[in-house]
Amino acid sequence: MLQPLIHGVLLALGLILPLGAQNVFVFNQGANQKNFSRALPVIITAGICDTFLIVIAVLGVSLILISMPTLQLLIYVIGLLFLMYMAWSLWTEKPSNIKEIAPMSPKRQVLFALSVSLLNPHAIMDTVGVIGTSAAVYAGYEKIIFMLATISVSWVWFILLAVLGRIIGTVDKSGQYIVILNKVSSMVIFIVGMIILKNIIELLN
Repeated sequence: MLQPLIHGVLLALGLILPLGAQNVFVFNQGANQKNFSRALPVIITAGICDTFLIVIAVLGVSLILISMPTLQLLIYVIGLLFLMYMAWSLWTEKPSNIKEIAPMSPKRQVLFALSVSLLNPHAIMDTVGVIGTSAAVYAGYEKIIFMLATISVSWVWFILLAVLGRIIGTVDKSGQYIVILNKVSSMVIFIVGMIILKNIIELLN
């Protein structure tokens, strides 16, 4: 019982720790919102999306994605469009008063979180290729423990990111760091988009 638990935790940490569009966005919203509770939409959405991807990966359903190049291409294109729109939105954010940063509404948080979670081809492929195949070595009760361990890491990580963002946002009384954070977030998301564009070109060739 201990082996699948440790395996799931370490594997999930290895996949979720690197700086990516999803992590950057959750942290960004923690910093931009006026209090932690207002960042709950992005935390819950990101957590649910990861839970969904992990469950279908463990069940083996997501293996269909790998065998369908046309579906992969469609996901890549839609993901690229959403990421470019998000990068543009964050880069062009110009509050009328630097001390009063306009936070995203819950609806926009949910939509953007959905895009960086479910329309991020690299996140999908990592979940399918790494978590899905790793779960295949377990059966029954051990597989459930492995799955719950990876899901728990995702939820705890998103909460910690938002809390850290909120701390930064509280310390930054002028709002200047938030503006810089928005720019950095935009650049990271843009780079992720360019990697996806490269993959689209490779699929078309």
